[in-house]
Amino acid sequence: MVAEDANDLRRALENNEIIPYFQPLVELRTGLLRGFEALARWQHPQRGLISPNEFIPLAESSGLHGLLTGKLLSAVFAAAKDIPNHLTLSVNISLTQLTDLTLPRHIFNAAQHANFPLQRLVLEITESALVGNTEHASRIANELKEQGSRLALDDFGTGYSSLRHLQLLPFDELKIDATFVRSMTHTRESRKIAAAIVGLGNSLGLTTVAEGVESQTIADMLLWLGCDIGQGWLYGRPVPPEQLPETLAARSDPPPPIKSTGPRSAVADTNFPLRLEALPTQRLAQLNAIYDGVPVGLCFLDRNLRFVSVNKRLAEIHNLPVASHLGQPIAEIIPDKFPQIEPYLRRALNGEPYYGLEVLIPDPHRPDKPRTLLISYQPARDEVDEVIGVSMSVVDISRRKQAEQALAESEDHYRHAVELNPQVPWTAEPDGMILDTNKRWETLTGLTKQESLGKGWVRALHPDDVFPTLKAWEEVLRTGELLDIQYRIHRGDGDWRWMRVRAAPRRDENGKIIRWYGTLEDIDDHKKAEEALRRSEARLQTIFNAVPIGIVIADAPDGRVVMSNPRAEDILRTAVAPPRLIDDYCRESRANAPGGIEDFEDQHQENPLANAIMNGRSLGPREILRYYSDGTSSWVSLTAAPVIDLDGKVSGGVITIQDIDEEKREKQRLSELADALKNKLATHR
Repeated sequence: MVAEDANDLRRALENNEIIPYFQPLVELRTGLLRGFEALARWQHPQRGLISPNEFIPLAESSGLHGLLTGKLLSAVFAAAKDIPNHLTLSVNISLTQLTDLTLPRHIFNAAQHANFPLQRLVLEITESALVGNTEHASRIANELKEQGSRLALDDFGTGYSSLRHLQLLPFDELKIDATFVRSMTHTRESRKIAAAIVGLGNSLGLTTVAEGVESQTIADMLLWLGCDIGQGWLYGRPVPPEQLPETLAARSDPPPPIKSTGPRSAVADTNFPLRLEALPTQRLAQLNAIYDGVPVGLCFLDRNLRFVSVNKRLAEIHNLPVASHLGQPIAEIIPDKFPQIEPYLRRALNGEPYYGLEVLIPDPHRPDKPRTLLISYQPARDEVDEVIGVSMSVVDISRRKQAEQALAESEDHYRHAVELNPQVPWTAEPDGMILDTNKRWETLTGLTKQESLGKGWVRALHPDDVFPTLKAWEEVLRTGELLDIQYRIHRGDGDWRWMRVRAAPRRDENGKIIRWYGTLEDIDDHKKAEEALRRSEARLQTIFNAVPIGIVIADAPDGRVVMSNPRAEDILRTAVAPPRLIDDYCRESRANAPGGIEDFEDQHQENPLANAIMNGRSLGPREILRYYSDGTSSWVSLTAAPVIDLDGKVSGGVITIQDIDEEKREKQRLSELADALKNKLATHR
């Protein structure tokens, strides 16, 4: 409905029936709330809500526009107490207001009265308001800017659009009219107009705002075009001041960090860019530098598979200048390879990307070695997802292929080396679960690799070895120490063979075990040899202990006694305190002898018996009268010989000891009898 007279409007202003409704402004790139636009609504007691299109012209024609602006700004600034300080507030300026030179003062006074910082205020001016009023508009706009407010050119493209307005007036924002935005999904011309306005705004360093965003599809298209801010029903319908807290609570966007410590620190820094990207001309230069600088061949083909653009790297791969590609069908540039790649190009034109096609081409510098190219095809789409061509990337992977071939050969050599190794390598998880082993394990146990993974290997163990083996494995898993155990495994032929298992952990930079690496070694032959040696040693020990002759074995080079048999201990009475050195077996005879006895040669030397043996001399039977601590004595016979090893060196010595006391004393008694008889015969003569 239309208000019938100015008196009704004046009454409405006096009764505060004209109030602001607030619609969200959202940053398209992040989805964060950027501010609100205040839209005037007349809450008529009989007619309900009346749109500004009906009462604004009445206010201008009746001279009430100044009062209307003051009332509306006061209401907006009053509602700002519920709006966070980092959010902006946008207010529309009408044609009449833009010619009123007192407008900046009215706005300043209203803001100062409400203690509202003008840096948060965005004043929206429609294009039609600028027609024929450029001089006044410029003066007022500059004064508003000096006060701190931002300016936005509203409904751009619907009125008498002029680039001169953008040149002369200090605008900060450029708003795309909702009529273009709402029809973007189904009208190509609307998309192009919106793209042109966004590009124009970005080129001039202006923030671009799109009105009428009613679906996510439109929001995505605007973001793809580079638009900064969206406004529309997708983000929320206009709400009265009393519903602002509810609207803000529903969004709960965090405020941006404060970027200034000056007088504007309490408000949003409205000069920081919403988008991190550069301006279009700068972006083009950057993209061209990247396009030609990357070590990857790049090109764009249109729907007729003609080169629209190509970078230097791809031109070098084709061994042709860049200019020779432009406008030419790819089939003429690489005729030999086109039949191979054409199916993938067609698939890309149908919207299906393809990655990683390997193609061999001749190397112009080394004809004997072809080059390997890795080619990917990506459909290029416009803002409504229509395929307009193919983006193709080409990577020369010749060196990588050579490295892969060398690695494969190295792995093959390693695999053969491992398979020929008598030890069986294996790996396990940190918890002990077996991850891998080789074929030799299958040969040894008859269990397949799959059957042996995890804890399956335990089935090959001897029943008596299962518990001690698992206990030892659990212990090293707990402590992280090295593993070195032996157990028996079952052969397919029914035999059991001894194995030695060793393992060590691999740790990360924090010391945490990330893998176990181990080997399994067949030691059955060694164990059998050890067992045979033990049996042989047992037999020899039995003989050694049973012979009726005392035997003492000494080690080089000092004659230290290694072992002696029981007979030697009986003869020399050393069972309680066995001698440490060979010579100790005869020293007691000198120490306890009444006046000493004849021992053997070189007795003035220290350890003469050991010295003789270790110098390679054998000693024949030597008879020694050995005295004991109890005052008794006995005759013994000593024989000594060196032990010569395979290198001809003396490695020790052996002494044999015989008890000849009875024989010696019998001989002495007979000798004494003979002497007595001889003396008696001599007397009788």
